[in-house]
Amino acid sequence: MNQLRRLILKGGAGGGALACALAAGLLRPSAAFAAEWNKPAFEAKAVADALKHIAAAGATESAEILIKAPDIAENGAVVPIEVTSRIADAESIALMVEKNPFPLLAYVDLANGAEAYLNTRCKMGQTSVVKVVVKAGGKHYIASREIKVTIGGCGG
Repeated sequence: MNQLRRLILKGGAGGGALACALAAGLLRPSAAFAAEWNKPAFEAKAVADALKHIAAAGATESAEILIKAPDIAENGAVVPIEVTSRIADAESIALMVEKNPFPLLAYVDLANGAEAYLNTRCKMGQTSVVKVVVKAGGKHYIASREIKVTIGGCGG
């Protein structure tokens, strides 16, 4: 018998049995292990309010947070930002754009000694300062960098 045919039949039978068990209620999907969403922080309209909601209002400036981004973004709809923290035992990274309608763009919890690294693309409505907050050892550290935008990406 053809081995590929046998493999496909085994996979199909196993998948069918799993689908039947799910449909019959014998198996229930477990809840995802996602962190609780910090709604007030993401809905804040000012950087100071967002910092307050993530408990980082008194963050200390740090040269150990590296922000790699273009000096001039030709299109604010897609601005690449890469963050690396050399601060030991980082627990979280928050990314903010000062002049966006909602400044807090991302908040990432780092677990089990994960590397303090974030790489994303974001929208920027206009030339603005990007701020990165890293929490490590119960303290908050912050770094900033201005990015000039020639064509805004947040509408208007």
